[in-house]
Amino acid sequence: MTQPFAPDVTGPFREAITEAEKLIAGADFIENDQDLAEGFDYLAGSIKASLQMAWAHAKSHPYLVTSTGPYAKMGLDNPDTLYYHANVVPDAEYVITGTRGDTVDLSFQVLKGDYTSTNVPGGDDAFDDRRLEIEPDGSYELRFGPPRSDPGPNYFVLGEGSSMLAVREVYNSWDQRKGSIRIERVDTVGSAPVEPDIAQITRRYQIAGKMLLSRINTWFNFPKWFYLDLPVNTLTEPRLTPGGLSTQFSSVGHYQLADNEAMLITVPKSDAPYQGFQLGSMWYISLDYVNHQTSLNAAQAQVDPDGMIRLVVSAQNPHIANWIETTGRARGIAQFRWQRVDRRLTASDGPSVAIIDIADVPAHLPYHESNVVTDEQWKARIAERQRGFGQRMLG
Repeated sequence: MTQPFAPDVTGPFREAITEAEKLIAGADFIENDQDLAEGFDYLAGSIKASLQMAWAHAKSHPYLVTSTGPYAKMGLDNPDTLYYHANVVPDAEYVITGTRGDTVDLSFQVLKGDYTSTNVPGGDDAFDDRRLEIEPDGSYELRFGPPRSDPGPNYFVLGEGSSMLAVREVYNSWDQRKGSIRIERVDTVGSAPVEPDIAQITRRYQIAGKMLLSRINTWFNFPKWFYLDLPVNTLTEPRLTPGGLSTQFSSVGHYQLADNEAMLITVPKSDAPYQGFQLGSMWYISLDYVNHQTSLNAAQAQVDPDGMIRLVVSAQNPHIANWIETTGRARGIAQFRWQRVDRRLTASDGPSVAIIDIADVPAHLPYHESNVVTDEQWKARIAERQRGFGQRMLG
């Protein structure tokens, strides 16, 4: 039987991969093979994510997909957050049904095609579960849709240009468990989507290619826009996160350390339900947080008797509980997040930074004796991380 002529269905996506490969290889911050290898690993994750998002792009029957994670990173992903998203249109109505887990935060954000907030009056475009009516058993139902004269509880308006619903679930400790969540479009639930033909499949590969290049280009430039103009080895005062949730503050900076140097960061333990610190690479993605302690939140970190958290960022191991590993990267991104806040944070809530010699770490820690961690204890800490992430990342 003669096979019908097959068009070059994947061509646009292959071309996008080739262009993305040139962008990765030409990055001006590449200094060694490790930087280049990380870039191409980042590219692999971006390819996987772009294909997944393109195939979930159809809006008639939306479903929630994982936006980023340990093997498909982007946008300085928070190691303590599970990210989900579904595509929406502003003139349809959607039902979100779920069960609240025991994680520290659950939030929702509606975004436009340019990945900015829709700015709906009343804050319907970005909020956490404190605005929901949740049943005693943890179950909840909320709806998103066009404006209504009598919306009732748990109804939130989709603003003009709405294209994506983003959901974030945030952990504090390793033993917390996520909830469940699903989305339905009211006018299509119970029906089946139309099976795609060859033209639609071709279009999906085109969309995936555009997503891939947009993803690489956007986050490629993000540190230049918001980080690299800041003085090196400093962190800003807490400020509302640009384009983020109304209850999230952040403190940002970038570091550059010699092998014998350490960045000592001192910050008060916050009254915010979530306070976390992490490192990222120059690709603006999190460092390996599963197998290395490249992040700590206030529940995981050791808090000194004076209420301060003292973190030591360095390549060499200072043998303390709050060592933040650079994993050999002399340059990178540093960021604090405070989430679910109910007050405006000020400079007094933020971090102070000192650059010291790694040999002088004990002299700069007023409670050094209680900070010390042996090699075996460190191995146990990493094992706890690996098990914690292994549990929460299932599915």
